[in-house]
Amino acid sequence: MKLDNRTAIVTGAASGIGRATAQAFAQAGARVLLADIDEAKGAQAAAELRAAGHDAEFLAVDLTSAGSVDALATRVMEKFGVPDVIVNGAGWGKTHPFWEGTPELWDRVIALNFVGPMRLAKAFVPAMIERRSGHIINVASDAGRVGSLGETVYSGAKGGLIAFTKALAREVARYGINVNCVCPGPTDTPLMAAVPDKVKEALTKAVPFRRLGQPEEVADAILFFATERSRYVTGQVLSVSGGLTMAG
Repeated sequence: MKLDNRTAIVTGAASGIGRATAQAFAQAGARVLLADIDEAKGAQAAAELRAAGHDAEFLAVDLTSAGSVDALATRVMEKFGVPDVIVNGAGWGKTHPFWEGTPELWDRVIALNFVGPMRLAKAFVPAMIERRSGHIINVASDAGRVGSLGETVYSGAKGGLIAFTKALAREVARYGINVNCVCPGPTDTPLMAAVPDKVKEALTKAVPFRRLGQPEEVADAILFFATERSRYVTGQVLSVSGGLTMAG
């Protein structure tokens, strides 16, 4: 699967699934714009790709800030033009009982996991419509499909992202724009590292493959949706969960 002469924005690219996606896109021939709030790790990830001979650049962004997203969009449009692919890979949550959460935490989770991807899409969709092409891939979570114990607000935000994916896909299909969603299951990422060991053990036992997913395995699914191999696929939700959520 090739992305030669394509420009792709990947948020959350400093680590985890986002970083694996940036690597997969670079290896497929894309110019990759790695976007993240973590400037040190993001810049390092971009530098490593350049050292390997790939076209990569880091762009700092805070997806919870409308001004930061607008600044990113302006810089991208001025320097690189309309991106061919947008991957909303940034995400974050905190595991705890719903009643122990605070409105401030809810706002942060919703802003990053749901509103942020909407802002980024809004920043580029008009130009994609004018060009009449583009691929948008939203990375949600199986928590948004079936719910997740201790991640109630996160599940709600990711569920909203799934519904947003389907609705946006309907609106922009007539302009040649594909919008799809990848839903990782339990995956070995920095977010998973914060989960208690007992919970990780239980998740591993529940997965039919009896292991956590690897970021690269999720990146492969994202890469498919970014290429012409998926040109007649839109509004779809692909679970990459090792069989944990086969239904629903």
